[in-house]
Parts: sequence; C-alpha cells; structure tokens
Amino acid sequence: MIISTLFFVTIFTFLLAWCTRSQPRPPLPPGPKPLPYVGSFITMIQNKPAFRWIHRMMDEMDTKILCIRLGNVHVISVSDPKIACEFLKEKDEIFSSRPDFMSSYLTSDGYLTTVLVPSSDHWKNMRKILAVKILSSTRHKWLKSKRDEEADNLLRYIYDRCEINFTVTGGIMNVRTIVQQHSSNVTRKIIFGSRYLGKGSVDGGPGEEEIEHVESLLIILSYVYSFCVTDYFPFLRWITDLDGHEKIMRNAIRTARKHQDRLIDERIQQWKDEWAMAEMMNQPRIFDRAIHELDSVIGKEKLVQESDLPKLNYIKACVKEAFRLHPSAAFNLPHVAAVDTTVGGYFIPKGSHVLLSRIGLGRNPEVWDDPLTFEPERHIDGDNEVVLTDYNLQMLSFSCGRRGCPGVLFGSTMTVMLLARLVQGFTWELPPNEPLVDLKENLRNVFVSGDLISGAR
Repeated sequence: MIISTLFFVTIFTFLLAWCTRSQPRPPLPPGPKPLPYVGSFITMIQNKPAFRWIHRMMDEMDTKILCIRLGNVHVISVSDPKIACEFLKEKDEIFSSRPDFMSSYLTSDGYLTTVLVPSSDHWKNMRKILAVKILSSTRHKWLKSKRDEEADNLLRYIYDRCEINFTVTGGIMNVRTIVQQHSSNVTRKIIFGSRYLGKGSVDGGPGEEEIEHVESLLIILSYVYSFCVTDYFPFLRWITDLDGHEKIMRNAIRTARKHQDRLIDERIQQWKDEWAMAEMMNQPRIFDRAIHELDSVIGKEKLVQESDLPKLNYIKACVKEAFRLHPSAAFNLPHVAAVDTTVGGYFIPKGSHVLLSRIGLGRNPEVWDDPLTFEPERHIDGDNEVVLTDYNLQMLSFSCGRRGCPGVLFGSTMTVMLLARLVQGFTWELPPNEPLVDLKENLRNVFVSGDLISGAR
C-alpha cells in the first residue's frame, strides 16, 4: 500500500512539473536587443547620462515598461502608475530589497544604515528603530522648536543680505544656496544641536565647512545607484575603477566625514523648493494666489507657523506640483526581485532591478492634462486637504510600501514651511533684463541648469 501510494505521488508530481514547464512563460518587457554577456552596457556608456538614454528608449519604443539587460541583470524601468502599483503595493514583499552596489556599500559604511541596505534582519531592526524612536510623530513634535528656530534664522539671513548688506549684495540672492543651506541647517540643528559645523559666516549664512559639507552630500546623492560598471560586473569591484565612480564616491564621503560621520545618507529635499520658486516667479498669478492665501489664513501681522500648514492648501499644492513636474531624481531607489514573477503581463526574472521613473510618472500625458505646465490647481479638490504623497503612484514623492521613505512627515513639514516663509517674508523679483527664469534642466541631472538669482526685499 505504501509503495503504491509513493508511486502515484511520484507520478503525480512528475506530471504536475511537466505541465507547469509546458506552459508558455510570459515575455520579458520590451527593450533593446542585448549583446552576449555585456547586454546593453556598451550602448548605455555611449549615451550618457544613462537616465536620459533610458527615457529616450521608452519614448522611441512607445512603452511604459522597458527591460534593459546590463551584464546579467535585467533593469526594469516603469512609467505607468498601474504597473508601478503592482510592483510596490500588490507585490511589495517580492520587491522590498535593494541591490548590492559599490556606491550603496560605501555610503552606508558596509550596510550599517537603513535606506540603502538589502533586505536582512538588520534592515528590519533599523527600520523599526527609525519609525518608533527617530521619525515618529511624537519625536517630530518634540523637535518643533529647533525647526522653528531655523525658520526664523532663514528670514534673518535673507533680510541681512538684502537690506543691511545691500551695498555688497545689491539685494540679489541665489535661491539655490538659500534652500540648500536651510535644509542642511535644520538637519544639523536636530542631530547635533548646532547650525554650523564651524563658525559660519558673519551674516548668519554658511561658512566654508557648511558649504563643503553640502557639496559633498550632493555628490554622494548623485552617484548612489548611478549605473557604475562594477555594479553589473561585480568581479571587477575593488580591482578597477573604469568609470571613476569609486574615486569620486570615496573622496566625497571622506569630505563629509571630515565634518561629521552620521549624515552621509541624509535625504536633502532642497531642490523642490528651488523649482517651486522658479516656476512661481515665471507665473505671477500663482505667486499672487499663494500670497493671498497666506494673508487670508495667517494675516500680515505674524509669521507662518507649522500649526498653520494644514490650512495652506495652495502652498502645499505648489510644493506637490514641484514634486510632480520636477522630481528630485530621475528614478526612485532600485528594488530587487526576490523571485521570478509576472507584473503587467511580463516576466520579471529573479534578481531584476526595478526603477520607477519619477519623470515618466509625473509627466505621463495619459494621467496628467498638459503635463509640462506648472499648475498647482490640479491638486486642489474642493476643501479636501492637499497631501504631498500619492498612494496611487501617479507621481512619486516619498514612495510607499516597505521601502517607503520613513521621513515623510519631517520632509513634508520642512519643505512646505520653507516655501511658505520665503513667499510670506519677502517680495521676490527677477534681476533687470531677465523677464523669465530659465527652467532648462541640467543635462546630467534633473536640477535647474543655472542658479536661480533673484532680488528680495
């Protein structure tokens, strides 16, 4: 009896496996035909920057999901919100890990942090500590006084530069410098209890140490997950540095750690306010409506406070529109497939790297009317409060799922507060003979190509 049972179980298992194998596997997503072993890496190297080449390929092939093989890794780029939700919501557990890259390894000091770490028990423990101990709503309220202090310092700094030191500055400010340093000041104040790493400058602005620190952090952020050769041919890692990425990363990390050793994977949000200010200055009606909201909700006799932010729907709509049209990076941080699976009708092999296109989602003409126009009103829905996140992934601000940004509350508060203070505190004007801000993107990244120079009074 036992032998007969085992025989039938064996036959059944064999037939099941045979039937499973005989079923046709879904195709890979469309993409360029790869070369043996190297895949499309040579073509990508010839068409830098990689993110612009990938988006150009998606346009040329008229697809919302693209598969590019780099070495033995399938890189999947997505610009469709439904497919994005399937990756990060329906199958979040499968795609909750990160790739093992040279840049992420160096930045996290051997994967001792949270954001860049592949799935592991350490990552789970660190994620819990972040959520409960560091970025909780209770800790956020407790640190409010430090954020308020930096918001007040921001206005004093601009006033000193444009009023008291008018003969030196001519009333002209570099908005990029303002928003970069304010974001860093808030973070340093919260973590170290001090605005400066050194002595600062006499006018209350950044000193040499702060400027060097911010520049090194921006270099690190630019080179994390930046399609380095040795990430796709790992046998070359630590042996050669063909594209120079390792040297650049090590120098930037060394510079940052010269001043501190706990902020290397800081997620700076400054470019969103720079883009918002640039777009608003090109469209006076948007600026006027934002000022009208501040005057109506806050009044002209007091400064906006964090407690006022829930009522500033139009200001938040301006920030959200900057998130949509001008994302901080071309892609989100990559997710790795833990097993073979199917998404959007396509086969996604185990080990694939999934990149959601912030540009493609936010500028998708099938989702957004007139997607290349800055229009905050598109986010206003009656009296409903505007929130900066989009859980339907029609745009990507803070992501979602197990790898969603743990600092949503902190990042949202700091970004909205900064824009509100800048709009309320000063009248902003373009320099003479410059009727509009040049909104051209930098070729190598998605930042404004030039400095945003403006007069403040």
